[in-house]
Amino acid sequence: MDKSVLFAHHARGCTIVASKICENVVIFQNVSIGANLKFNKSSNEWENVGNPIIAKNVIIADGAKILGPIVIGENSVIGAGAIITKNIPSNSVAYGVNQFKPKDKNYDLIFNPNMINPQKIIHTNKKLVTAFNQQNESHSGPI
Repeated sequence: MDKSVLFAHHARGCTIVASKICENVVIFQNVSIGANLKFNKSSNEWENVGNPIIAKNVIIADGAKILGPIVIGENSVIGAGAIITKNIPSNSVAYGVNQFKPKDKNYDLIFNPNMINPQKIIHTNKKLVTAFNQQNESHSGPI
């Protein structure tokens, strides 16, 4: 694994057994990278042998599973909770189960070295809670 790989949230809950992880990869919590073996009883052989290769500048979001002898292409983002068992082309956003679409070159998803100030997130969340509370107060009457 390249020493430039970053583990967001200290890699809590991650299990990582990859063939290779390239430069500038960012991995969030609860990610699994590993094998997707199956044994063929007819041929008496193991199939789908090998572990993923994660190319340069890939971001892997919370809870994603990347399994089997596959390649995640450069500059791709693997969405939260995605289950990926097939190759993902470079410059893609992968989501769901083996779904992907082209990545919008005008946006960085999930991670950018110039991360948002936490105080801005706290302020925005307080506004959301206030609006939510006001909406629920106006809709709820006496029981």
